[in-house]
Amino acid sequence: MIIDSKKYNGKCACGHEHKMTTEFCIIEVGCLVNIDKYIEKCGLKGHSVAIYDENTYNATKQIHPKVDKEIILPPENLHADNHGVALAKELMPENCDYLIAIGSGTIHDITRYCAHEKGISFVSCPTAASVDGFCSSVAAMTWDGFKKTFEAVAPKIVIADLSIISKAPMFLTNSGFGDMIGKFIALADWKVAHTLTNEYFCDTIHNMTMDATKAVTESAEAIKDGDITAYENLIYGLLMSGLAMQMLGNSRCASGAEHHISHLIEMQPEGLGVKSDALHGEKVGVGTLIACREYHRLKDSNLKWNDYHQPSSDYIKDMFGEKLNGAIVAENSDDCALGITAKLIEEKWDKIRNIIDTVPTYKELIAKYEILDVKSKLGDIDVSEEKLDALMEYSPLVRNRLTLMRLKRAIKNI
Repeated sequence: MIIDSKKYNGKCACGHEHKMTTEFCIIEVGCLVNIDKYIEKCGLKGHSVAIYDENTYNATKQIHPKVDKEIILPPENLHADNHGVALAKELMPENCDYLIAIGSGTIHDITRYCAHEKGISFVSCPTAASVDGFCSSVAAMTWDGFKKTFEAVAPKIVIADLSIISKAPMFLTNSGFGDMIGKFIALADWKVAHTLTNEYFCDTIHNMTMDATKAVTESAEAIKDGDITAYENLIYGLLMSGLAMQMLGNSRCASGAEHHISHLIEMQPEGLGVKSDALHGEKVGVGTLIACREYHRLKDSNLKWNDYHQPSSDYIKDMFGEKLNGAIVAENSDDCALGITAKLIEEKWDKIRNIIDTVPTYKELIAKYEILDVKSKLGDIDVSEEKLDALMEYSPLVRNRLTLMRLKRAIKNI
């Protein structure tokens, strides 16, 4: 399969002009062996650097691309953060013309961040269908303890070798499945924001993401059976989600309340008292079920609304403590939900209920999770179930982005 990304360039029916950095994506068995041909096809020349961790270096040792320098990072405690970037930069030559990321999400975020900083291109070679960020133009990083999305660079091309991806450990595949299923929540949150605030919305981007998400959802049984076409559907969905973010210029179409729950856990705020070493997609998968259950509960409840009120700095500090307080206060200073009145919510509530109906029910989603043994409960990611209410209450504050979970602050007597 070849995804011709260039066809998404140009003026869209939404009125915006979408710009794609990624020229094409190859999803085939054995395609990594032809990486030199694909690099030549897209016009990349000069001094090249490939970045791996030790696990992905060993997983691809028979077909390493010919490069001028290899950087092999230690996998222990390797994250997309200050430390991970510093490790890569320490080993990187001052002069290089393009980078090649060979690995999963962490390697890609570190590579795209470094490529953006150097003002050069990079090539994406995913070794597992573990996250949706391979084609993204942003890097999700933990910087000084605060989860942030940095401007970065999208890959020039993607080479997704199914012979490698299908042999990756199942927990990595399940992580990608959880990350992909989260798009049901993210897309619903985007539509809710558009309904209430007229936030920019693109049907083309929405539909391409939704179609890919549904295809992945229906592939659960075949993924379990090791069907190569099902793995193709999964990595295709993850790449299309990244291309959608690239078209949009941000992660709005791929990240909503479900990701905010994951980010709050990853930030380890003082008032929450949690630490989870689960993969990002595993946490997103759990966050998706939390948001799904809560959104359908709201839809079926007889709610009374107040005008939306902004959280106070003291309220923020109680959860996030001294270390994160300043960053969270700054993030929420121009609150995206300010100005949303009880009257507006009541007028739009029927439309919002219809949007919630586009999200599968908890029963429907958990059935898919159980097929693959995807992590589904907070306890599965080493977080106590007692933290559930705090996660729903405070997670919207990690990103100034309107979601139905943030809007809950306007429910009377909550």
